[in-house]
Order: sequence, then C-alpha cells, then structure tokens
Amino acid sequence: MFTIKKGTRRGRAVAALAVAALSAVALSACSSGSTGTGGSASDLDSALKKGGDLTYWTWTPSGQAQADAFMKEYPKVKVKVVNAGTATAEYTKLQNAIKAGSGAPDVAQIEYYALQQFALSDGLRDLNSYGLGDLQGKYTASTWSAVNIDKGLYGLPQDSGPMVLLYNKAVFDQYGLTVPKTWDEYIADAAKLHQADPSKFITNDAGDPGYAQPLIWQAGGHPYKTNGSNVTINLQDEGTKKWADTWNKLVEPGLVSPIPTWSDDWFKALNNGTLSTIVTGAWMPGIMESSVKDGAGNWRVAPLPSYDGSPITSENGGSAQSVTKQSKNPALAAAFLRWLNSSDSSIDVFLKSGGFPSTTAQLNADSFLNEAPSYFGGQQINKVLVDASKNVAKGWEYLPFQVYANSVFADTVGKSYAAKSDLNAGLKAWQDNLSAYGNSQGFTVNK
Repeated sequence: MFTIKKGTRRGRAVAALAVAALSAVALSACSSGSTGTGGSASDLDSALKKGGDLTYWTWTPSGQAQADAFMKEYPKVKVKVVNAGTATAEYTKLQNAIKAGSGAPDVAQIEYYALQQFALSDGLRDLNSYGLGDLQGKYTASTWSAVNIDKGLYGLPQDSGPMVLLYNKAVFDQYGLTVPKTWDEYIADAAKLHQADPSKFITNDAGDPGYAQPLIWQAGGHPYKTNGSNVTINLQDEGTKKWADTWNKLVEPGLVSPIPTWSDDWFKALNNGTLSTIVTGAWMPGIMESSVKDGAGNWRVAPLPSYDGSPITSENGGSAQSVTKQSKNPALAAAFLRWLNSSDSSIDVFLKSGGFPSTTAQLNADSFLNEAPSYFGGQQINKVLVDASKNVAKGWEYLPFQVYANSVFADTVGKSYAAKSDLNAGLKAWQDNLSAYGNSQGFTVNK
C-alpha cells in the first residue's frame, strides 16, 4: 500500500540512524549467507491446529479486519494487531528490535523497497523452508521478484502499485488536451495548459524518491546492483539520464507545481482542478474516492506515458508481510502469513478496503475487471490497472540501504528541483552521498 511520508529533517535523521545500525549488521549477513532455515510445509497445518499467540505489525487499513477473519476461521490462534507506524517509523522500531535481540513482532509489513535491508540484516526467516515458494504462481511476476532476495523468500506479496496516469477529464476537455501516450506528448500538454492558465499545472513534483525512482525504472534505468557486500551505484546510467533529461523539460521551465505530495494543498489542488494529472500507483483510485470528493465524475485512468508509446511501466509502492527470526512460533506465523496473502477470504477483505492485489486470480476475476466506479465516470478502471501490472519492466533492484538513500534525496536531488536546475547535477550529488555512506558502513561501493 502507499505510504504518506513526512519529509522532515528529523525524520530523515531518524532514518539515517536506524539504517546505520542496519547496515553494520547487513554485512555479516551478506558474508554468512544466512537464510533462517527450519520447519516444513506440513508444520504450518500442525501449527494452526495447535494454536497460539501472534503479534502482527501493519499499517494497512484492512489489517484488523483480516486478523478478525483469520481468528474466526482458526479460533485457537490469537493475533494482536499493532500499528507501529508507517514506513520509516515502523522500520526504525523493527531495526532497533533486531539489534536488541528482542521486541520484534512475529509478522511485519515491509515495503518492497525496504525488504532487502531487513533480509540482509538476518532479521527475517526464509519462507522457502516452509514450502511457501510453491505459491509463486499466485502472484504477479514483479511482486514475486521483489520478495525473492539472494535465493531466499523473505515475504509474501500483499499489494502492488503498477504505475498509471490519473487525469482530470473535465480539465483536459476544457483546454483541448489529449491523453498523452508518450512523455513528449505529456510535456506538450503541460506547456499548453500552463500557458492557457498559469494557475494550473499538469502535475506536481517537489522532489520525491518514491516518485523519481519508478520513473527511472520505467526508462530502463538500473542504477543499483548488489552482490553480497559489493554495491554498484550509477545514477547516470542510460535509463536514469533519459528520465532526468526528460523531466528537466518540466522542472526547469516551471511546468510542474512545487506543492508537496500528500500535503493539504495537494489535496486541495486535486479537488479544484489546479492539478490535472497524477503519475502514481494502482492503489491511488481508492484514495481519490475518499479524499478528493470534489473530483467525482471528472477523473479517469490511463496507461502511463512512455518514451515510445509502448505500454511499459514500473511499480510505485506495494508491500509484503514477513516472518521475523525473533518469532517464538515461526511455523504459526508462516501459516498466518500464508492465509493472509494467499487465501481468497483474506484477500476479499483487503479488496473491500480499496487495496490493489498482487494475486493474479483476483486481478483476472471478471467481478474485479468489470467494476465501473461512478467516481471515474463509469470507466472500468481495473482493466487499465491490470494491464499495467502485466507490463512492468523487469530487472529493477533497490539498494541494501534504500531507506537511508530515500531520506537524503531531498538534500541532494531536491535542491535541483527547488532551483529549477538540471536534475543530473542533483543525481550526481545523491550518488556521491550514497557512495560515501555505503563505504562508511563497510560496503564496497563501485561507480
């Protein structure tokens, strides 16, 4: 699921401190190749029959309802649901618990971009030992790839965020804009709209790593490679530079609004039509219906523009659930996780809360594909979203210290946004920062 991030300096400092501890532990895991074996597939059914207590850290809106449904089906199991905070807030607590050797939950929700860090810190169990690798066929290729790290399975996917374009049809019709199939067409729409009414923008971008990196991914960028403790960072590879050179055409002439995403001003601009598109993940339509009510009937969903008009896209957001090594009942935790992210009864609850699933059965169900919400003018939006999930570019990797990397994006690339200057310069500054940080933590960082 999406994450609302507060980009404060204090938040970035907390993230840096947490990841500093993580990276030191990560190196030992890289060298040891520990996977946390133990248990078998048959142990899961036995654990459910025996019962016990579990603690589950999650921020997803459906978390408690899913746990309640599970406990109704398996009354011998008690699941305590704890909202330990979203994203970095939870990751700080989780890493502190891993470092201390106690205090971690049995099951934790972890976004795909952060999962590698906790896998390498030897804090998570390899679920292959419980036979959960056999569930591969249930999930989209991109989300399954995200939870498989160095031949280990460190979570089961819950949701996904294939990138799409949400656009305000009323604004597009008013100003004679065409739905763009390419980024060049998108830039042309941005210029036409802003010239006709300087108070309106095609979109906003104040400098967000969760926004930039999926677009680098879509452009064919592969700026990060990890092999044990050896890390390669090249934020000027062909795909990354392609994105920066393209996005410069929006940033430098001021064709994108500097309003921060998730701010009150952002929601206001979406409600009143000041912003006419959102480049986002497939989880966004549900948020629009609940938080941008004045836009009802005006918004539509389209494939993400690409460089050549092809349907290629990437992922923005999404998370998995993992079993921690501190769990005193790992077989029961794995059994709960199996039910949580692969059973129809659990996923139905998740869908009712507006979640966008990672499971192909739900994505291909006629009932899901034929939904036509009135908010989106009766458009069958899930058909567009599911098509996007089938066209995610392969081969993307995150850093083994990605939480830290994201925390300093504003201090490096963000300066280019603020100055309306070349994003390539900001990317180079970000790379220098990340290289120095990685080396200081014991990684060998290559450029």
